[in-house]
Amino acid sequence: MVFSSIIFLFLFLPVTLVLELIVGRRPRNTLLLAASLIFYAWGEGLYVLMMLGSITLNYLFGLLIGRTQTEEGQKALLALAVVLNLLPLFYFKYTVFALENVAKVFAFLHIDHTLTLDPIHLPIGISFFTFQALSYIVDVYRKTVAPQKNILDMGLFIALFPQLIAGPIVRYHDIAQQLKNRSVSVEDFASGAERFVHGLGKKVLLANPMGAMADQIFSLQIGELSSPAAWLGVICYSLQIYFDFSGYSDMAIGLGRMFGFHFLENFNYPYISRSIREFWRRWHISLSNWFRDYLYIPLGGNRKGPGRTGLNLLIVFFLCGFWHGASWNFICWGLCHGFFLVLERGRTGRWLSRSPALVQHLYTLLVVANAWVFFRAETLEQGLRYLGVMYGIHAAPVLYPLVAINLDAEFFTTMALGLLIATPVYPVVEQYLRQKRDHLPAGQGLAVAAPLVKLCLMGLLLLLSSMNLATGAYNPFIYFRF
Repeated sequence: MVFSSIIFLFLFLPVTLVLELIVGRRPRNTLLLAASLIFYAWGEGLYVLMMLGSITLNYLFGLLIGRTQTEEGQKALLALAVVLNLLPLFYFKYTVFALENVAKVFAFLHIDHTLTLDPIHLPIGISFFTFQALSYIVDVYRKTVAPQKNILDMGLFIALFPQLIAGPIVRYHDIAQQLKNRSVSVEDFASGAERFVHGLGKKVLLANPMGAMADQIFSLQIGELSSPAAWLGVICYSLQIYFDFSGYSDMAIGLGRMFGFHFLENFNYPYISRSIREFWRRWHISLSNWFRDYLYIPLGGNRKGPGRTGLNLLIVFFLCGFWHGASWNFICWGLCHGFFLVLERGRTGRWLSRSPALVQHLYTLLVVANAWVFFRAETLEQGLRYLGVMYGIHAAPVLYPLVAINLDAEFFTTMALGLLIATPVYPVVEQYLRQKRDHLPAGQGLAVAAPLVKLCLMGLLLLLSSMNLATGAYNPFIYFRF
């Protein structure tokens, strides 16, 4: 079940909200946990048992680490908990990749082997809830949080459906008090509903059309692909992945608020960044912070000299790429970002800081867009060939006819709107109008009318999104495969 589906919008969500209202304060966590498990089981069936296993495992290890008196005992329990959490992730996500690469090595060395394995189903959201569980266990070990003694609250922390499938990766300390005592005001509910509709619109009305064009272009054979088409494809994909993932995060944050949870922001207009360093302070913030706190800093961070800092960054972004997917193109994507982060800590960074803002923006957008090619490509070879076409190597002389047919006024209007909304123009305009309203003679009347206008706009956005979904239009979620 996905948020941008008719069954979620008009059955699961309304029923859950009504039941939450009916049952009262005390059993609400039990109800929401049951709803979250149903939400997961709807698409994953018996894999919900793995979710229950993760809840039980981390609940017990949290208590054991909290009760163990010796440092050695706590370390041993932490190590065992980390291994047991990572085992399912490694099995489902990386087993086939590992065997394929071992088989290639054997073939290169002319060693006979029978290393073959059918594809393994990847449970949705496993990368996200595994990292969430690991953060809890490590924080209990570090004594930054107390062990959760209520297994139902522990289950809700790991399985809470708004952020279960694709984040944000929520830290236990951020919602510990909300698990114990949450309340929903009218303002919170209204704000959450508005945020959800914003995210739904970004996903359905912007990400999906851009994704359809990106898919069409990336599916072309290299001989059919011209340089302009290749650039158009990567621009469309850049917009698709941003609106797809930030739209999902908006929906998750909005849903959380409707149920009394306040999740931290996950995106902050990353495409306005002036460096790759700034990009990662704005893109997938919960993942960036996770790698910083649980890997980069424990490795030594930037405390052990430039060489070690560079190595730490490359290790972190190698694993960041590998976390996203078990293939060399994801690893290449991660290392690309790591490489430029290392460069920015040296002369490149000093040159960049002295450059005009436009140069900084163009540099960042070029690096990010070129790296997205590896993220989108099916294989490393396809990514390299696609990059070559972007820069004129083996490029077709003309735009492929089937692509050209779809370049109509509707497409360009959607693309222009996407480029505009990818910048903070909306909050700037909203703030400007609010300030102007306060100084106008008719300001009081406008203050009354503004919420009604916003409500009508939100209703229209929900209607357009629902109509689009009802037609069965193209509606993937990129981050579900992670």
